[in-house]
Amino acid sequence: MDMEAIGLAEPDCGPREIELVNAVLEAARWGDGPMLASFEQAFAGWAGRDHAVGVASGTLGLWMVLRAQGIGPGDEVVCAAHTWHQIAQAITLAGATPVFADIDYWSGCLSPEKAAARIGPKTRALLAGNTNGHPAAWGPLRELATAHGIALIEDSTEALGSRYRGQAVGSFGDVAVFDFSAPSALCTGEGAMLVTDDEHLAHELRYLRQRRLSDRGSVSVGARVPLQAGMSELTAALGLAQLAGLDDRLAVRKQVEAWYHEQMQSFEGIKPPYLGEDVDEVHWMLYVVHLGKRFTASARTQMIEDLAACGIETAAYSHPLHQQFFYMNAGDAIGRKRGVLPDTDRIGDRALALPLHTQLDADQVKYIVKTLKDTATNVGAGAAIYL
Repeated sequence: MDMEAIGLAEPDCGPREIELVNAVLEAARWGDGPMLASFEQAFAGWAGRDHAVGVASGTLGLWMVLRAQGIGPGDEVVCAAHTWHQIAQAITLAGATPVFADIDYWSGCLSPEKAAARIGPKTRALLAGNTNGHPAAWGPLRELATAHGIALIEDSTEALGSRYRGQAVGSFGDVAVFDFSAPSALCTGEGAMLVTDDEHLAHELRYLRQRRLSDRGSVSVGARVPLQAGMSELTAALGLAQLAGLDDRLAVRKQVEAWYHEQMQSFEGIKPPYLGEDVDEVHWMLYVVHLGKRFTASARTQMIEDLAACGIETAAYSHPLHQQFFYMNAGDAIGRKRGVLPDTDRIGDRALALPLHTQLDADQVKYIVKTLKDTATNVGAGAAIYL
């Protein structure tokens, strides 16, 4: 079948994006202006939170959150190693220590029970994400954070539109982080949003974000040194345009999911997508399949190479943080050998991300799945694949 190369993620750009970006280019201000204010207000309304603070990236955003809450050297933050690692790495940048807890195998999210076992006297916060769109167990996580008097931070980067107990993701943490880099369903290239209902925290985050134009006449700005972490007007324009079309985009992505589900029935023993207790809706970031036990990490690498040769971009869904060089060599309090986080290791070795975006059509999805089946048969001798 003659197919153009299929990317893992492709941003959806239309007339609205072009119009708003051109409006910024024709304006007198390209930073710290009205487009950012409009995007923050609109996103706060969409997320159902009182405040939204636009920042340059999710990493810088979480760094600011930790600084605003006084979390730094000598403190610990419990998190998953199987995560949107750009967010969790901010713990290290802040000087605090990430303490890795294992995940729930089925949801891929931080397990409240396993997180509880990792909380100690130095723990100041829990950081949990909605892995590949599936909401974490926010009820138990909130109870855990409250019982220990620690902050609950939510990473909702991967789950735009997903819902848990009737509420949208991004509404469960004391503060939630949304990173808008690819392959987000709301993609601005770079940039992120912090949302919270805490007015004091929102004020502190804006203070830490950047020195504003209005401060230029000040001899002394304040007691704390801000980061150069603001969101540009161009990024905000893209974000505002993307947000306006987000619900329609999510609906198209749901259709792509349906095409995948239909084609995946050609695999023997396929399991239906997992939907955890109290989860109302899942919007996946990518279409992730879990390879059967016969597959190894090296076999997955071979499959990625085979698929690339056929014009299909795929990727290992996660390289767990505790297996990455820096954390493995940063001391026993951080690094963990294989086997300590068995479910994280299991998913880390066998999760394969397939393309999921609005540019895909039914024929392309059929081609992706057929090619996946062929390479899985060649590499894994017919071993099972699960969603």
